Amino acid sequence: MRLLHTEASPGWGGQERRILVEAKGMRERGHEVTFVIQKGGGLVHPAREAGFLVYELPFWKTRSPLLLFQLMKIIRKHRIELVNTHSSLDGWIGGIAGKLSGCRVVRTRHLSTAVREGLNSRLLYNWLADQVVTTCQETAEVISRQAHLGEKRCRSVPTGVDSSLTVADEAQVKAFRAELGVGPGEYLIGTLCVLRGWKGISDLLQCAKLLENEPHLKWVVVGSGVSESFFHEEHKRLGLDGRVFFAGHIEPPFTALAAMDLFLLLSWANEGVSQASLQAAWLERPLITTPTGGLKEVCIDQETGIIVPPRDPSAVALAVQELLADEKRRLEMGQKAKALVKRQFTLERMLDQMEQVYAAAGGK
Repeated sequence: MRLLHTEASPGWGGQERRILVEAKGMRERGHEVTFVIQKGGGLVHPAREAGFLVYELPFWKTRSPLLLFQLMKIIRKHRIELVNTHSSLDGWIGGIAGKLSGCRVVRTRHLSTAVREGLNSRLLYNWLADQVVTTCQETAEVISRQAHLGEKRCRSVPTGVDSSLTVADEAQVKAFRAELGVGPGEYLIGTLCVLRGWKGISDLLQCAKLLENEPHLKWVVVGSGVSESFFHEEHKRLGLDGRVFFAGHIEPPFTALAAMDLFLLLSWANEGVSQASLQAAWLERPLITTPTGGLKEVCIDQETGIIVPPRDPSAVALAVQELLADEKRRLEMGQKAKALVKRQFTLERMLDQMEQVYAAAGGK
């Protein structure tokens, strides 16, 4: 099948990584994949590095008629059979271009934010899309209801973990902990994400402040993003030097994840099934997350981790203390977390499901 991915997002985060991982897997399965990406977008270089043909277009609303023409020209040139759209503007323009060109269209919704009800949902997720994919079950149910889609036209396909890549060297893990000053008998608690306001970094910092009298705890934030300077200022204001460390963007992230004794993701909006939480689970790290979006599909409360309310640092502190006080329970949770990923969240399972979606897109 000849596939075209469109992406108007300028960033490089979980959404863009998911698109690239899927594209690589589909290429290995014999499909031909082309990209149309926001000019200068974060996905452009990684996609080209991976050997894909990439077109850069300026996805601006004021250029919509020209963008529509350019997309239709690309679709005709490469005889595209299916267009997979991923963000708002390219969802509209790519969907219309696909329909006018006689292509099948899949709309992938990566976030768990609410979709505007009414005509917007009906047009974007029903009329313009043959199939709709979300990255968590909660969002699939919402979109199905709002856009009046049957079960066969909207499904959740979480991003799968590539077990061949999600590995960590023990010596590198020890070195990472040593760099942060984590000594024998001490614990490292951390998160890994794009640093945006809704990721709950402030709650992690507040939790670290609440537990500052427990000297055996160290904290690490792995990642970068638009809100990084804000969190650095908050860190300084709370007086957390020497206790909470910002490690920046680390690629690949698995050494950092494996170095953590507990993995936290305290998002209060927008989450699908988080790739970072899946990777931490594969590495047998107990989880502490909120129930936001798809986080609760991986952090099964009292089984693979503990669910805490959003924006509640005190609850996070209690969960941290509870798990650190019981090593046997931590180990069991980590083992159950990995078993869950093996059952439900592997890369092969994701690719199988996406091929099923693409095949189903041939008819409503």
